[in-house]
Amino acid sequence: MNRGVSIIEARIAPAADGWRLDRALADAVPTLSRERLKVLIAGGSVSHEGLLARDPAKRASAGALFAVAVPDPTPAHNEAQDIPLVVAYEDEHLIVVDKPAGLVVHPAAGNLDGTLVNALLHHCHGSLSGIGGVARPGIVHRIDKDTSGLMIAAKTDRAHEGLAKQFADHSIDRRYRAITGGIPRPAAGTVDAPLARSPQNRKKIAIVAGGKRAVTHYTTMEPLNGAALVECRLETGRTHQVRVHMASIGHALLGDPVYGKGKGTIRALLETLGFQRQALHAAHLGFIHPISRSRLAFDSAMPPDMQELFTRLHV
Repeated sequence: MNRGVSIIEARIAPAADGWRLDRALADAVPTLSRERLKVLIAGGSVSHEGLLARDPAKRASAGALFAVAVPDPTPAHNEAQDIPLVVAYEDEHLIVVDKPAGLVVHPAAGNLDGTLVNALLHHCHGSLSGIGGVARPGIVHRIDKDTSGLMIAAKTDRAHEGLAKQFADHSIDRRYRAITGGIPRPAAGTVDAPLARSPQNRKKIAIVAGGKRAVTHYTTMEPLNGAALVECRLETGRTHQVRVHMASIGHALLGDPVYGKGKGTIRALLETLGFQRQALHAAHLGFIHPISRSRLAFDSAMPPDMQELFTRLHV
């Protein structure tokens, strides 16, 4: 059976003049990744004034209008599974869930089911945006498996596109609660440091010159005993951003198995409590509804394991 094709018109922004074509199109169409666009360009699915554009490295010109032919997603083969969800908000266009720590967001090698996507397929009865593709229907953004808190998923392509644009222009209000080792000095500040895969360890993210710009604004909410409760507001949303940025200023998140070790007394407390994840919770999420244009904002209290850790560290 032949798959359908959707045509997306993409006009190159003035700020993207002279950029590589794949980068400029990714800026114009935030629902498509740069890597996906490279494949589409090389495969003859991108045209300008009726002529195919086959070179992803070609320099783009401001104002140029391109047609991007995107094959419709293949039917998702993920299994709908009856996994309990805490729903903060839901309508016919989108859903906001409060994800527990330990729940993987979408299927991947080693986690082919039992994910948030499997739960959403069951809860939403198959009505999830197809833009995310087979493995990630409805997923507009993600948080780490062992990070808890608020996430949005899109039920319609229109909602998906609108939310993706807000993530791309950094207008989503995302605030995390974190418990850090030590008390940050100064008590508030900004970490503006580019992130990419570590050249030494591809499983880790590191501050790398030439990486993607990443900006975290942090504020110490409450000093604790050898630790602190910190709010981190994300200006960008890179993989492991809060974890790497806070570690870079000497205040790694407690329990972080990758970027933090923890001092003796705190390490002993973590072992006593059985706390085996990074102390990070997506506590606040604010955005403009992509269809109604109303402003929505949601808050989530720290889950019991983080609350217990906080209480035990309280001065």
